[in-house]
Amino acid sequence: MKIITIVGARPQFIKAAMVSRAIQRYNQSAPQKKVKEIIVHTGQHFDRAMSEVFFEQLEIPYPDINLDINSCSHGEMTGRMLMELEKIYVEHQPDRVLVYGDTNSTLAGALAAAKLHISVAHVEAGLRSFNNKMPEEINRVLTDHMSDMLFCPTELAVKNLENEGLAQKVYLVGDVMYDSILYYREMAEKQSHILSQLKLEPKNYFLVTLHRAENTDNISNLKSICDALNHLTEEGHTIIVPLHPRTQKKLKDSGIKISGVRFIEPVAYLDMLMLEKSASAILTDSGGMQKEAYWLGVPCITLREETEWTETCDLGWNILVGANTEKILHAVKNIQTGKKGGAVYGDGFAAGKIVDLLTGL
Repeated sequence: MKIITIVGARPQFIKAAMVSRAIQRYNQSAPQKKVKEIIVHTGQHFDRAMSEVFFEQLEIPYPDINLDINSCSHGEMTGRMLMELEKIYVEHQPDRVLVYGDTNSTLAGALAAAKLHISVAHVEAGLRSFNNKMPEEINRVLTDHMSDMLFCPTELAVKNLENEGLAQKVYLVGDVMYDSILYYREMAEKQSHILSQLKLEPKNYFLVTLHRAENTDNISNLKSICDALNHLTEEGHTIIVPLHPRTQKKLKDSGIKISGVRFIEPVAYLDMLMLEKSASAILTDSGGMQKEAYWLGVPCITLREETEWTETCDLGWNILVGANTEKILHAVKNIQTGKKGGAVYGDGFAAGKIVDLLTGL
């Protein structure tokens, strides 16, 4: 069996690492039926700290093909990816294309395959924010409806797909990101020196990430969030912000004033795990970090009006505040440690289940 794996953004590297490792285990135990995996990196995240270093740290093969498509509009990026991926599929004739999450790379990978009648498997299927203004929502919905196999992380994701008439293609496997946390957490504790490098005391700083277009491209939202961060630094809080390239550009172009915040370069996965684990709270508009905060037992304040990961809110670890300055400050002042409970994201063996299903075991 030949599988082409499409990755392009940081979370996809992490998810693909776990499935690639499960493929390697499968090949070692099934000498008569090998799986050949071809990894295609679209180049959507092109900064070394956001892409290449992940392949080094996560111990997965470098991409067989790198399209180096980035720094353009959603439409141009997706269109260029479509053109190049079609050529790759025609040349390599895969049995299945494996896509992850909800990026432009995800949509392009699925659409190019579907038009060539190649089977598509979607990891992290069924998530819904029900906000069609989000590019990610459009990407994930279209990808689900083009896919032949839908690997869901939660029961809610299964229900969402059932409501859309896709129940016959659904498999509840759990969350491969949970697999990665279990696998890499101990490694991070042993190998990462980020806290000493930044001279940070555990549980004595807030970690902030900001990258979604709804916040970075909306100057009013961006300013409101920055106003909240300015207020927190004036109160003496330490704020650490690994600065996404898009956010850096928007801050520069907009002229928004922000002071006292410690901006750092994007960091590798193991360092990010340690920054998350040791923070007193996380403020983010990232979907993956909401779950990571839950798994690491860190309160999360989400800078969005909705979330695909409603379980984190139900279990008391996450609160939605949008880009409202007052709501952000109120949430920070009223941080409470929730009660983590329930295996809502699986048992930590999602990647192995995915490979078993892909190979028909």
